[in-house]
Amino acid sequence: MYDLLKGLRVVEGSAFVAGPTCGLYLAQFGAEVIRFDNIGGGPDFRRWPLAENGSSLYWEGLNKAKKSVALDLTRPEGREIAQRLATAPGDEAGLFVTNFPVDGFLSYEQLTKRRADLICLRVMGWADGSQGMDYTINAALGLPQMTGPADDERPVNHVLAAWDLLTGAWSAFALVSALMARQRDGKGREIRAPLSDVAAATMANLGFMAETLMTGQQRPRMGNDIYGAFGRDFTTQDGEKLMLIAITPRQWAKALEALGIAGEVAALEGELGLSFATDEGLRFTHRDRLYPLFERAFAASTAAELTPAFDAGGVTWGAYQPLEAALQDPRLYKDNPLFQAVRHPSGLTYPAPGALGTIPQDERRPVAPAPRLGEHTDQVLSEVLGMSAAEIGRLHDQGVVG
Repeated sequence: MYDLLKGLRVVEGSAFVAGPTCGLYLAQFGAEVIRFDNIGGGPDFRRWPLAENGSSLYWEGLNKAKKSVALDLTRPEGREIAQRLATAPGDEAGLFVTNFPVDGFLSYEQLTKRRADLICLRVMGWADGSQGMDYTINAALGLPQMTGPADDERPVNHVLAAWDLLTGAWSAFALVSALMARQRDGKGREIRAPLSDVAAATMANLGFMAETLMTGQQRPRMGNDIYGAFGRDFTTQDGEKLMLIAITPRQWAKALEALGIAGEVAALEGELGLSFATDEGLRFTHRDRLYPLFERAFAASTAAELTPAFDAGGVTWGAYQPLEAALQDPRLYKDNPLFQAVRHPSGLTYPAPGALGTIPQDERRPVAPAPRLGEHTDQVLSEVLGMSAAEIGRLHDQGVVG
């Protein structure tokens, strides 16, 4: 948690990953993020993984440091309150993150009737408004046909919701950018952030699009090989799998030295009439000749023998380990100051991360947990909308808020 966005008020009406991720990053940088949901929870309130008591670990992970308001969004009164929250006054307010449809009661047209300079960040599936989620967008891009073993034609979906997460991070950047523009020109804006556009643009930025246009076909699957460079998993004498990467000339030289195969590689270079040290692409092109040399070297030593030599020589490598082992890794979880033990709405206490990255010049504040559903309803209605205790009590009695 940092205070860089202290004073900023963002209202979030969203579910699943991309929208809540945007709000999470803003909250962890100090913004007041108010999330509204239906009474009883939105479509992601019980999403897996679940604690033993049925609480969603997913929900409390993506909503840390936010405030929660519960409304009956099926009723006109509840929808009006949502509109009022999104458009509440203030120079550092009027910022709304949502994945509700373009049309409807949370449309930009409806909201700007209440506040003309509203900034609305709208996460979408496809740019034309049709439904799309991370897995369906990914399938449309052809990535599952590029992923997995080379001798298997079945599509392999990714486990990480990459396009959701990238869209959420880009959305936080875009929202703050629009706020800076509003401070200069006084104008509100609707920013539409479709997963499909974020994904398609990213594929183009990384050269995937141009490559396929030039070759007429998408990149083939090649298992764990790093495309265009030297990198793959190798198995040690004791059965450990290590990932080795040699992209720069120094990484390449240090790997050969640590494995004791510099002479064999030099002989291969002489046979082929080239230098692997000067061009990473050549290492990839001739990887079928290089791999047997590396495989024999790995198979001749245990992981305990190789890894100290790798570290001493500055070799770039990594061990494959399950998440339960990663939790004991001091660089990832165990001793990482990014994490603090927090008691969560589920009643469980476990480590949770604060703001990503570190700002050495600023003090890192304690990690704030997710709220209980509707925990801040009365506070927000009073402080943001100026409602009296009697009015809030009436809304409770009518079941409009919870």
